[in-house]
Amino acid sequence: MNAPLCLSFRPVIKATFFRAALAAGVTLAGLGSAFAFGEFPSKVPVPADNPMTPQKIALGKQLYFDPRISLSGNVSCDSCHRVTSNGSDSLPLSFGVLGRVDVSRHAPTVFNAAFNTVQFWDGRAKSLEGQAKGPLLNPIEMGMPNGAAVVHRLEEIKGYSKEFVQVFGVKDPMTFEHVVQAISTYERTLVTPDSAYDRYVKGDKSAMSTSAVQGMRLVKSEGCVMCHSGAMFDNPGTPMGTGWYQKFPVYAKNPACSSDMEKYDLMKDPGRFDVTHKVSDEHKFKVPSWRNVALEAPYFHNGSVQKLSDAIRIMAVCELNKSLTDGQVQSISAFMNSLTGKFPKETLPREPQTPGTTIMMHVAKLEKTAEETKAQ
Repeated sequence: MNAPLCLSFRPVIKATFFRAALAAGVTLAGLGSAFAFGEFPSKVPVPADNPMTPQKIALGKQLYFDPRISLSGNVSCDSCHRVTSNGSDSLPLSFGVLGRVDVSRHAPTVFNAAFNTVQFWDGRAKSLEGQAKGPLLNPIEMGMPNGAAVVHRLEEIKGYSKEFVQVFGVKDPMTFEHVVQAISTYERTLVTPDSAYDRYVKGDKSAMSTSAVQGMRLVKSEGCVMCHSGAMFDNPGTPMGTGWYQKFPVYAKNPACSSDMEKYDLMKDPGRFDVTHKVSDEHKFKVPSWRNVALEAPYFHNGSVQKLSDAIRIMAVCELNKSLTDGQVQSISAFMNSLTGKFPKETLPREPQTPGTTIMMHVAKLEKTAEETKAQ
């Protein structure tokens, strides 16, 4: 529930939903089940040009945990997307290289990101590979000035050279594209199936509590399913590379919603407008998955809301124009807790070393290059 949640079932909004669904690539046949939930997918989507292999997964895991591919050598992918926790860092905003703070948006979870049809809150990346490039080259996050600098850093670690050859072959094995392909391949293993909800829909009616079942009925009857549908509770079946977005807030003129917007500073971020520069995209965000949402506090794009119950109330007011009772909030929260899946067991990889020396001697020079690149 890290972003816009639900819509009213008013006819005009229904029509808007259907037009948006068709524009996003949902087929007419698919619209019949657009409001339905589904079981956890049995396989992750894998692009044809980046097949998964055990060797590539292992290399990607090393790179994911290795802070040396950041400018200052102390920030890894796992720093902000911790796989031994909830896939994020549980902070409103993350710390990057040189103590810099990402003042824009809360770091979303990496778990089940393989099923996202687009990446980032504003949907600016159409694949995991595209997403992996972002933090590496972001001057606040990992800070590398360009892809060539990432490759050069890795070339100084001889053990990586051998591994890239094993995974990608002997001709140009170590490229920036191969770096992000390896990281993305590892990330596609970070899935959390077998939640209580999944067991329930497979026939185990004891898997969910009475309150959770009531909550499931409420999110359907109150209209949340208009946005949070499908197996991942984030879209009604949009194809990979196509985003499913929702404006937040819908009912900004509701006094209670206006109060929340001000209290949590939720209107500062223009959302997808940053990408498209279209007025119609102002304050629109990618609808996030509800999978493991109970573990993913703090909530919303700026990480400003600490409690799931508060996030549910805000969404009801601002997206449904409704005030929920305490009992309804408790039931919806129980249902969302039932969407917590089983996390994979992770062991830390062994990173290649540089005996007798360190590759971090030239950080100051690289920092200067990064600052010059940022200024251009």
